[in-house]
Amino acid sequence: MPSFAAQQSLFRAYDIRGSRQHFTADFTQALGQAFAHLYDVQDYLSHGYYNKNDESADNLAIINQPNKSIKQNSHIKQNTVVIGYDVRCGSDNIAHTLANILTRQGLQIIQLGLITTPMMVFWAEHYQGHGIIVTASHSAKDILGVKWLVNHASPSSEDIQTLYQKLAIRNVQKNPSKTFDAPINNKPINLPTEQVSSAYTDAIVQVFGQLYQHDNPHQHPYQNSKDSQQLLSKLDLTVVIDCMHGATSHIAQPLFAHFCQQVIMLHDTPDGHFPSGNPDPTEPLRLKQLQQSVLDHQADIGIAFDGDGDRLMVVDNNGKVVTPDHLLYLLASVAVKDRPQSLTTSLSDTQVLFDIKCCHHLPKLIAELGATAVMSQTGSSLIRRRLQQSNNQIIFAGELSGHFIFNDNRFILYDDAMYAALRLLHWLAHPMSSLNIKTNLAKIIRSLPVIVSTADHYLPLPETLVNDCSIIEKLARFCQYLQHLINAASVSPTQSDSQTSTACASSLCNCSTKKHSITLEQAQDLLPIGTKLSCIDGVRLDFSHGFGVLRQSNTSHNLTARFAGDSLEDLRDIQTRFATLCRPFDATLAAQIMTIVPE
Repeated sequence: MPSFAAQQSLFRAYDIRGSRQHFTADFTQALGQAFAHLYDVQDYLSHGYYNKNDESADNLAIINQPNKSIKQNSHIKQNTVVIGYDVRCGSDNIAHTLANILTRQGLQIIQLGLITTPMMVFWAEHYQGHGIIVTASHSAKDILGVKWLVNHASPSSEDIQTLYQKLAIRNVQKNPSKTFDAPINNKPINLPTEQVSSAYTDAIVQVFGQLYQHDNPHQHPYQNSKDSQQLLSKLDLTVVIDCMHGATSHIAQPLFAHFCQQVIMLHDTPDGHFPSGNPDPTEPLRLKQLQQSVLDHQADIGIAFDGDGDRLMVVDNNGKVVTPDHLLYLLASVAVKDRPQSLTTSLSDTQVLFDIKCCHHLPKLIAELGATAVMSQTGSSLIRRRLQQSNNQIIFAGELSGHFIFNDNRFILYDDAMYAALRLLHWLAHPMSSLNIKTNLAKIIRSLPVIVSTADHYLPLPETLVNDCSIIEKLARFCQYLQHLINAASVSPTQSDSQTSTACASSLCNCSTKKHSITLEQAQDLLPIGTKLSCIDGVRLDFSHGFGVLRQSNTSHNLTARFAGDSLEDLRDIQTRFATLCRPFDATLAAQIMTIVPE
């Protein structure tokens, strides 16, 4: 009996993902059983929620009216799971296997077919919030993966590890009494592709109808009607879209053509071999063809989506890639400008969330919008959970990796790249409600602060001794020590050599090693007064002229580093400071930091 020890590495911080060789038939079967346990079908059955005689009429009523209130059909939605898959070779087989296993365990399964991750979330929202999509997102073609929702929420890293433990334990015990075979007439419901996409598209059209319902219809293109938001006119924009052969390929063209006068498509044939390269728009040089196409067609904007449609990158009308920092600010501007009056939170209390890898200019730019900038750990699932708990105080959130989430009660609370792109397009085409002026994106970008930065760079994770602290812990303690030394000196210069115990409990750890060789003058040179230190996710230092961050990756055995400055000289200065801080603990890492080149 397989132990699935090799599969443990698949269970990562945000999802299940890894080499396709680990997705064996035995593992997929065990994973299906683990999901059945996760959705707790036995509890639903024991309390009488499941009635096979009701399923035909009630489920079809829900499916044919996807916007119907959840409360009206709660007894069906409590044991319904929607399942879809991306374009990768093998994703469809895994999805069908999971669907069959969950069906045999008594769950009602709705198969959505080839979809984006946000489309799975959209459909799950109309039931109990249970959904699974077989996808490895932006990863290479030989990688497979699974994402899921339980009660509208993405799993935490602890939830994911618990799922693995239950999978492994149930496989070892293999207790037949814990399984349940539903009646043979309980079968998955297969929705037509057109129905899956049209419900999603209609919901997005309705959003923009609501956004502009108070405007003059001659100035804005959509109005409410019995025919589901009849189109009056299209946005005067030429848009180039690169689907990277991913899951957006079958939906992006009709969706954007509904809104824009001219849509030019690149790589819009679904192909799990990804002939044009990894479906990751954040990879260096990955947008070259999109950039050239924008110039060739004199387009207003270029848009790129990743493999499962939850990452967005943008190219301006001059063919230049818009940095994710600037894109985050632009989308935050849209969210704040179109903030619903129904929200109880005042503008001064409204927050915009950005992850720790974003640039040092963002807090000031967001403050100029009238909102408050809040820094977060990296991880779109972590950010989504924080938004769900914010009581709408956080109206928008974004990450350097291209995940952007609107939290204004207009659409799903998820990082939907196509929806975010459409919000941006409407903002560009209609910057002022009283004037129909098409805005030049490059001109807007030029008005923003210059960012000279490195990419989000991966570095080998240094080896540590048993019981020794990680390099990140050592660096954090060292920076805290230096700041204490500097602050103490500013309060009482006569006590500037006073020491603070920042060493950890382990006698083997060298957290404090070589601290005493650092003079006050050296400390002040490394971390000038006013330097901001954050240790919520690795070590981030904000200076007056730039910032740097060094953290441990949640998805690989690496460190990730990013540095930015107001100029190339500033960037190199900040890299030098980080290298100097790391050198007492790992000279190799210090040297690697200095070799990272700007984008």
